Amino acid sequence: MKSHRQNKIIELIERYEIATQDALKKRLEDEGIAVTQATLSRDINELDLRKEPSPSGAYIYVRAQRAEMQFPQIFRDSVAGIDFALNTVVIKCHTGMAQAACAVLDKMSCAGIVGTIAGDDTIFALMRTESAACEFADGLKTMLSAE
Repeated sequence: MKSHRQNKIIELIERYEIATQDALKKRLEDEGIAVTQATLSRDINELDLRKEPSPSGAYIYVRAQRAEMQFPQIFRDSVAGIDFALNTVVIKCHTGMAQAACAVLDKMSCAGIVGTIAGDDTIFALMRTESAACEFADGLKTMLSAE
């Protein structure tokens, strides 16, 4: 029953722009699946659903993989420059964009990152080694310049 319900949730969020748990609960009920709010919250967590802006501008549920696929565009829209010193990568962003870019960056779980900190327009990524910082910065610059 759980896997059927979770598969239906994925199907529904891919078919419709669903912005709230209540809307998702209603869609499930329309499909003949009764669910409590607590169960739905657990399903959303287990399925690793996120809210991302849709083309219409509303924040809707999406699968984490979709959010990760959008990373290059989010990154290109947010980042103004990348540099590194020793084992720290510094990512300069447009004002107000650093936290959004950093959240997506954290979701990537890149090897070699010890942790990240985001302010309003700057992200610091602490790397395990200087060579890891160099490789990471170069990879980000490549993503930034990709068409």
